[in-house]
Amino acid sequence: LETVIALVTPYAAYLLAEVAHTSGVTSCVVAGGGPGGRGDRLTNARIRLQLHAVYGTVVFLLESVVFSLIGLALPAEVRALADGDHAWPLYVLAVAGTLIAVRLLWIAPLSAVVQRKGAVGRMNWRIPVVLTWAGTRGVMPLAAALSIPEIAQDGTPLADRPLVLVLTTSVVVVTLVVQGFTLAPVVRRSGIALEPARTEREEVEARSHLAHAGLARLEELAELEAVPDIVLDRLRRGLNARLDDARERLTEQNGAVVATESADLVYRQLRRDLIAVETVELQRLYDTHRISDTTRRRLQRSLDLEEARLADA
Repeated sequence: LETVIALVTPYAAYLLAEVAHTSGVTSCVVAGGGPGGRGDRLTNARIRLQLHAVYGTVVFLLESVVFSLIGLALPAEVRALADGDHAWPLYVLAVAGTLIAVRLLWIAPLSAVVQRKGAVGRMNWRIPVVLTWAGTRGVMPLAAALSIPEIAQDGTPLADRPLVLVLTTSVVVVTLVVQGFTLAPVVRRSGIALEPARTEREEVEARSHLAHAGLARLEELAELEAVPDIVLDRLRRGLNARLDDARERLTEQNGAVVATESADLVYRQLRRDLIAVETVELQRLYDTHRISDTTRRRLQRSLDLEEARLADA
């Protein structure tokens, strides 16, 4: 039910905004940004995993359909233009350049205001440049172009619709190819990207804070004597192990960091080997009719989730 609600919400927001004669796209953004930022309070872990899987599939299918429709319609539109206006490639370059320039003119003042409010001593122009170059176009302009009707209200065909479709598709291709393939070098040259070591340190510090929060809660439960000591000890050992691992990673001694990383790497490799053995044994139990298909699928999902976590680590 929550998955259905999540899928219906953007459509409902769009239709309500259209009825009120406002922007349906903006309404979808607001509807997604509000509940989306508080999803952990509205759902549980199982539903979040399911929603991510469903949304990934739906987005992939929708984008594939839109690009397929454009690909099927584009040759005919280009042939229609070839008989009339031959300067449409120049129009594409002009529109793409205008989009980049307007984006820079919009982002640069906003970035200056934000940096001034943040008490930044010197204006950093690398941030608006990177944000401008990151403005690639994708499926939304294509969807907007396809929504243009072929016939006007008076029954006459819209003569410039093929030109709009060709220009939109070409601009999307230009931005995806030119800006998309050069974005990584631009970010590296700008020097504003977070270093991998800093990102890892930030994650380790966050894990340390989470472990401290868990230990503090365990101490509260221990004082209330609401949980058996053996359960508290088991939970405490797990949190202390995470805390010790975080402390070792945060140490400034390079040798200790390398040793910890090497031990973690060996652990992940061995655990993945063990998961492979467990997967084979699980299949053997199913083949010999020792377990049902429901049990096999549930255990296989548990093994897959653990293996995915190890791969992400």
